[in-house]
Amino acid sequence: MMESAACACSVSGEERKATGVDAGIKAGNLTRLRRIEGQVRGLQGMIENDRYCADVLTQISSVQEALRGVSRELLRNHLKHCATAAIRSGDESIYDELTELMHRHLK
Repeated sequence: MMESAACACSVSGEERKATGVDAGIKAGNLTRLRRIEGQVRGLQGMIENDRYCADVLTQISSVQEALRGVSRELLRNHLKHCATAAIRSGDESIYDELTELMHRHLK
């Protein structure tokens, strides 16, 4: 976790919270994550039942893409609210944070 609160997110002790989260986006992400949770449970069942490896790998790929979708929404929200506010306030540490986020998500 980065020490500075480079974004417009609120800080309380060590915990940072987003302040600009659209309720619809939040609800959509929670729905997606619950669906992903079900997919992961399905994967466990597939492995327990010795399902064909290619079928398991296909399902894993589906879960990974679903997680990437949630990640894209969160990154978009972070850029729209937190990063924009930090840039407008002149806090240049946001550039390091964004660079690190991009690097991690390009892998």
